[in-house]
Amino acid sequence: MNTIPAFAVIGGSNGFRLLGDGATGFTDIGRIRTPFGLSEPVFRKEHTAVPFYYMSRHGVSGYTVTAPFVNYRANVYALKMLSVKSILSWSGPGAIDTSYTVGDFVLPDDIIDETKYRARTFYENTGLGFIRQNPVFCPCLEGFIVKVVKRAGLTLKKGGVYVCTDGPRLETKAEIRKYASYGGSFVGMTLAPEAFLARELEMCYRPLCYITNYAEGVVERRYKSGELFEGMNDAGEKQKFEYAVSKLSDIVTAAAAELDADSGLLSGDCSCRMSMERYRKRGDIDAKWWKHLSPGNKRTLR
Repeated sequence: MNTIPAFAVIGGSNGFRLLGDGATGFTDIGRIRTPFGLSEPVFRKEHTAVPFYYMSRHGVSGYTVTAPFVNYRANVYALKMLSVKSILSWSGPGAIDTSYTVGDFVLPDDIIDETKYRARTFYENTGLGFIRQNPVFCPCLEGFIVKVVKRAGLTLKKGGVYVCTDGPRLETKAEIRKYASYGGSFVGMTLAPEAFLARELEMCYRPLCYITNYAEGVVERRYKSGELFEGMNDAGEKQKFEYAVSKLSDIVTAAAAELDADSGLLSGDCSCRMSMERYRKRGDIDAKWWKHLSPGNKRTLR
């Protein structure tokens, strides 16, 4: 096993564009068979000091898998099989708090999980997985992501609470008022259970978000049939949205360059990588992490 900590980017909304736009240096290693089904295709970036992987959460030929039907367990498990220890997750939520504007790049620091119908643990029907969620996003990855964004020539806002809903529909005005009362800053559909699954497999995980629109009712907009978000963005916001989406390639390139510049950047101790330590000390699990998942999901891997 490579002792250099492997790194991965999970691309969210419009993540398929990275590959469709002809990003160079990637090799398709295909879907990975896991006890939870097939992952989305994984791409390895060649000639990097740190093993570097990319996965498009919603498919590679377009937006073909909506948020509630993403196989989060298979995707996270596949990256664990590849010895990935750190994940940068790309996600495009809508702003609830008007201190955030369309096109902003944001490093959220908390999450409210409003999903109801998703498989949210690897440890169904076991006594495992009772683990703390503060901080919910890896604190050790913050400095790295700040450097990546700076290298890409972008500015970043820190903080904010991501509210995760099931989708695929957008939220109602009343729901957005409810999430605002909870202290929600923006609303999206993909960080839960992804973040929690990564924690269960002791992987560092941190999202980098770009604001796609204002959430329903935050700014009143006339309904426009046949447009993205049905008219929730004005002409200027559409341009900012497209600009932000186009920067995923720069983010991925900058992440690879930052790791090349300091291949030890993601080494060292982090609480994320010790999330299951209590169970190790108790003798419930050992280094063969795959043996301790839900009994009904154990079967031979490829």
